Amino acid sequence: MILADVVQATWPPARSFDTGPFTLRDGAGGGKRVSAACVNAPFTDANLDAAEDAMRAMGQSPLFAIWPDRGDFGLDDALSQRGYQTVDPVVGYGADAQDIMRLDTDISHTYPHWPPLAIAREVWAAAGIGTARLQIMARAAGPKTAILVRRDDHPAGMCFVAIAQGHAMIHALEVQPEHRRNGLAQRLIHRAALWATGMGAARLSLVVTRANAPARALYARMGMAEVGQYHYRAAGALLQNGHV
Repeated sequence: MILADVVQATWPPARSFDTGPFTLRDGAGGGKRVSAACVNAPFTDANLDAAEDAMRAMGQSPLFAIWPDRGDFGLDDALSQRGYQTVDPVVGYGADAQDIMRLDTDISHTYPHWPPLAIAREVWAAAGIGTARLQIMARAAGPKTAILVRRDDHPAGMCFVAIAQGHAMIHALEVQPEHRRNGLAQRLIHRAALWATGMGAARLSLVVTRANAPARALYARMGMAEVGQYHYRAAGALLQNGHV
């Protein structure tokens, strides 16, 4: 599976449908990743007009995801000419799950579970991951889990992991500010790899904004390599909130 397919299968929108050569997504308030349209074939200006109109009819500001590994058929340039701005360039990282498990990482006090416990939801809520994104997790069709990490007997971080066609992906990885720089993100990723292999997945991936240099450095230290990239093109003011 290419990165775009893994992302879309493990972090699904409320619904998706085609308008000409475009696939539109109803994000139901769940953020850019589940709301951005993509192009599947060559398009005309009229096709692009229709896609914009359909997104507005859903109550969504026009937003497109540009996936270079899928081919954009000139969409990035066309949107730039219409005044769309680039939003949140994203990098995908991936590795064999077994390679991550070989790292010397303490995974004590990490707890896979589903559905998310109330304390898990509270950790996510503090990071701005609320009901709409929990509903995305609930929609994921394959094997999935929430992983809680505790530090000093306090809930300190969370992530969500889902599997599609033997490929596991981490979403919503958050460590509370007061617990950062203590190796908790690495613990969560290692525990995700252990859970994923137990469910038959060979690969583990995640995505992160290109601007998040500390997280990217961690993933590189863990042996994860860049496996893809994408960015959004947005019409009007769309806040870069870090939730890609």
